[in-house]
Amino acid sequence: MGFKVKFWGVRGSIACPSPNHVVYGGNTSCIELALGDHCVILDAGTGIRSLGHEFLRRGGTEATLLLTHTHWDHINGFPFFAPAFSPKHSFDIRAGHLSDRGGIQAILASQMAHPLFPVPLGAMQAHLSFSDFHAGETFTLYGDVVVRTAPLRHPNEATGYRIDHGGVSLAYVTDTEHVPGHPDRNVLDLIEGADLVIYDCTYTDDEFPAKVGWGHSTWQEGVRLCRAANVGRMVVFHHEPDHDDAFMERLEDEARRVWSGVIVGRDNMELTLA
Repeated sequence: MGFKVKFWGVRGSIACPSPNHVVYGGNTSCIELALGDHCVILDAGTGIRSLGHEFLRRGGTEATLLLTHTHWDHINGFPFFAPAFSPKHSFDIRAGHLSDRGGIQAILASQMAHPLFPVPLGAMQAHLSFSDFHAGETFTLYGDVVVRTAPLRHPNEATGYRIDHGGVSLAYVTDTEHVPGHPDRNVLDLIEGADLVIYDCTYTDDEFPAKVGWGHSTWQEGVRLCRAANVGRMVVFHHEPDHDDAFMERLEDEARRVWSGVIVGRDNMELTLA
């Protein structure tokens, strides 16, 4: 049935529309999974705007949006997701960290409420369904797409996802902070044997000590976890805004020398899993 992955936004924290962020990209977190005839979207950062235009161009009608959490860089593209304003479309929106905090619908509505935004959530004419779960639960989409979830270490909480379809597995683990020398068991269990892991590599090990408590990890920790969990490949993701193209090129070279399974994420990068 196919399992295709497209990266519409790979940057963390804030979008970087600058000439120094062209090669690796400046849009914030958004990934599209094409699972046979079905579409699953991971996060709604600024990259979801371009995804929306492509969704309309190819005539898509429905999709599931899975949100890791609701910090700005993971939801601030949602008000610009054009298909959500069309009554011809249907979107199932889910989150795993808000069951006891009003729910995902209320949070997305607050982002689009005055005086923060001029167009309310109610202006979206697509059929929008909102579901809240607790990170750690497993559920099925479209009858044959199994989604496992896990809580991540991040301020205000976040959810990691593992999507299994057609004998192929992908894990999406961002935003998460590790404790040096203590591999995160939640992450290891989620990614065990996965074909591809997309991991929060905001910092390097050298930068990490000054950022403890900010809720992010490093590419080196990602490699350690993936090797321990027998993962096929890892995508370096959620690039720090100050890591421009020159920095990312050096990082990519070093990471590839450490482990050949490393891929550095870029806006518009496409992968096919088999």
